[in-house]
Amino acid sequence: MKGKVYLVGAGPGDYKLLTLKGLECIQQADVIVYDRLANVHYLKEAKPDCEIIYVGKASSDHTLPQDDINRVIVEKAREGKIVTRLKGGDPYVFGRGGEEGEALKSEGIEFEVVPGITSAIGGLCYAGIPITHRDHASSFHVVTGHLRADDKENPEINWNALANIGGTLVFLMGVANLKKISDCLMREGKDGKTPVALISWATRFNQRVITSTLDEVYDTAIKEKVKPPTLIVVGSVVGLRESLNFFENKPLFGKNVMVTRSRTQSSSLVEKVMDLGGNPIEVPTIRIEKIKDNVELEQAIKEIQDYTYLILSSQNAVDIFFDQLDELGFDARALAHLKVCAIGSATAKAVKDRGIKADLIPSKFVSEALCEELRDVLKPEDRVLIPRAKNARDVLVETLGQICSVHEVHTYESVMDTSMKEDVTELLTNHQVDYVTFASSATVKNFVKMLGTDYLEKLNQTKVISIGPVTSKTLQDLKIEVYKEAKEASIDALVEAMIGGH
Repeated sequence: MKGKVYLVGAGPGDYKLLTLKGLECIQQADVIVYDRLANVHYLKEAKPDCEIIYVGKASSDHTLPQDDINRVIVEKAREGKIVTRLKGGDPYVFGRGGEEGEALKSEGIEFEVVPGITSAIGGLCYAGIPITHRDHASSFHVVTGHLRADDKENPEINWNALANIGGTLVFLMGVANLKKISDCLMREGKDGKTPVALISWATRFNQRVITSTLDEVYDTAIKEKVKPPTLIVVGSVVGLRESLNFFENKPLFGKNVMVTRSRTQSSSLVEKVMDLGGNPIEVPTIRIEKIKDNVELEQAIKEIQDYTYLILSSQNAVDIFFDQLDELGFDARALAHLKVCAIGSATAKAVKDRGIKADLIPSKFVSEALCEELRDVLKPEDRVLIPRAKNARDVLVETLGQICSVHEVHTYESVMDTSMKEDVTELLTNHQVDYVTFASSATVKNFVKMLGTDYLEKLNQTKVISIGPVTSKTLQDLKIEVYKEAKEASIDALVEAMIGGH
């Protein structure tokens, strides 16, 4: 049975510049074939068993030639699989999507094309350059920068028309031919003082924009060591960059932020860093392992009517508890008689997502604050259920246990994840990290165990951001300098602390 191929435009690089249909194709794919200009973060949206194939295609170093790429997507589709061919920008704007479509058609394989935002427009936008403007350009022209060696004798481009048409000119993949492009335009009458912009890695955290004039742009590019992938923009619209440049003014633009949380917990912080122009580097130091066949939790839920308080201290605790509640045939109504307490805004939101509004959220998102608020309301006859991590701190159980009956049920365990050790040590050694965020004491301890104490000096050369006093104390006990501490234990406050330290 033949499968189907989706030729998907991944956009120019910013994670959120992907269409809803493009995201759907990634999530449903059995095979993803991607190139280097597609944001690799999209791969996290793939199914766990999805086959991922990298085909490279840098300007002068093709991991796979185009004919081989065609063969790969054809063969995978013949296996009856859904194949998503993920391409930077738009498949049909110098993306060779037309060739891939023809290859599929000739083999009788069904395919669809999902358009993407081309860097020729989106890249200019993020550089503060409108591709058209009523006072500057009423047309635009997108031209391949891959020129043939014999262009002068057998021209594939009408340089005279381009030089005199008056619209914005955008050359894709042309930095290697920059001198030829500028010389040909000036030879045909284009004013040498026409503004030019060179936009490297457009829409990404490491976007770099160099401006010059047509007669000086080649020397400028040499001096500034401009490398591919780079867009070349020629036209007076370049002069609007100073007033319309929004992207590079974002508070974390160009910053590498190391996010040290479990894989399941890092998504919110990662997204916020991206939205602020930064580059989140996910370093899961904790892997959450749910306790299997948890008879104790099952029994506690079956006897839920005997409890008067339920304390949930993390999103993981919420998810595991409510999943077990559902498996046993109960829903939120079974908790109607309970007072539900949530430590932290993220935990409270997770509870709310399950259909319950927490009765009590301490003003400070730590166990000590909850104990303080419960001290005067708990009665000796109360029974408190706390489903939580096996290696959690003892303060809740010990303090509340002095007042009433407390039943702690271990539902999961946080274990060390060392999968990123080599990458982290290399980044810290090469001083390629601006901020390191820590959202729990367990994360700190596991991070140090993973790296070893030899790298603490390297860590202290970055800006360490802590989510709260408990985490800060753990950092300080390990001789790690805390650059900023969040005002409250939440992701939003953690981000605010980072911005405040910028």
